[in-house]
Amino acid sequence: MFKSGIPIGKAFGISLRLHFSWFIVFALVTFSLAGSYFPVTYPGWSRATSIVVGLVTSLLFFGSVLAHELAHSLVAQAAGLPIQSITLFIFGGVSEISEEPKQPGVEFRMALAGPLTSFALGGLFFGIRALEWMPQEVVAAAFWLGWINLSLGIFNLIPGFPLDGGRVLRSILWSRSNSLRSATRTASNVGRAVGYIFIFVGVIFVFTGNWFSGLWLAFIGWFLENAAVGSYRQLALQDMLRGHTVKEAMVREFPAVPPDMTVEELVGSRILTTGRRYFPVVSDDHFVGMVSLRGVRSVPRELWRTRTVREIMTPADAVKGVRERDDLSNVLKLLAEEDVSLVPVTADGHIVGVVARENLLSFISVRAELGM
Repeated sequence: MFKSGIPIGKAFGISLRLHFSWFIVFALVTFSLAGSYFPVTYPGWSRATSIVVGLVTSLLFFGSVLAHELAHSLVAQAAGLPIQSITLFIFGGVSEISEEPKQPGVEFRMALAGPLTSFALGGLFFGIRALEWMPQEVVAAAFWLGWINLSLGIFNLIPGFPLDGGRVLRSILWSRSNSLRSATRTASNVGRAVGYIFIFVGVIFVFTGNWFSGLWLAFIGWFLENAAVGSYRQLALQDMLRGHTVKEAMVREFPAVPPDMTVEELVGSRILTTGRRYFPVVSDDHFVGMVSLRGVRSVPRELWRTRTVREIMTPADAVKGVRERDDLSNVLKLLAEEDVSLVPVTADGHIVGVVARENLLSFISVRAELGM
């Protein structure tokens, strides 16, 4: 969902990123603490003290969010599930786990790890606050962080998928029905209901004068409703594609480009005329890479006449392709993981076809119309 972002390092082998929306909420939290909460609660503080403590507290809060997500990821790693990255964004954080848990017990442990970590951090900060010898600034920050971590843990236990509480609910339903798809459908419906409740309460807040909290609640509700729908749709598509091979959905005729074509020619004769964003690069009948609109955007407009496709393409050995016998459900997962709309189908160094996102949707649509 949030695949773009600024890399900030790694933890336990997991890439950490900041989505652009994180800077918005970080600024809001810092402004709220430094400009309102601390000056009102501690009127004797200087303005500089409020700003410094507010900034440090905000950073520790997002450190707590990161710890929450790391707890999910470490439990997933222990269960053998690959973790792509953790991205901090406007609503907190999200762990990019490329596979669904294989057993309900694994999901149950993964889901609870986050809130339990938040509760543990809340207890730690309340414990720091109770130390009489601590400076007032530390006590003030610890008190706020204790409550916010407690609130974060409680909020995430709301049974609205894909929140942690919704995943706990799904794991319980899954263990009883022995059907991940059925459990996901029910948990997603509950998640949608929770989203609508948030939106409804938010609208009431807006009309009673508390417009900021109302808009925020409505925004969270909209996000939850969309996330619940998207999570179930992704799983349903994977189930529909499972058991079918790439050969059944691939397209054998596709526009390829030579590596010595200029960027200007690529844009004028391929991208603008076809509307496609990705093209296989072929030289002497051999697959040598993929070029995309993203690569074109990396080249200044004045250099389009001199730069070639070879200079901006992703080499073949760095492109994740598939083979004709591969399962179609893996293609869908690959498209999501790599954040692309097309993957090449290769055999012995040659490209024999492509599978695009629209090919998968068309494959499902046709089979549904035929009652297959």
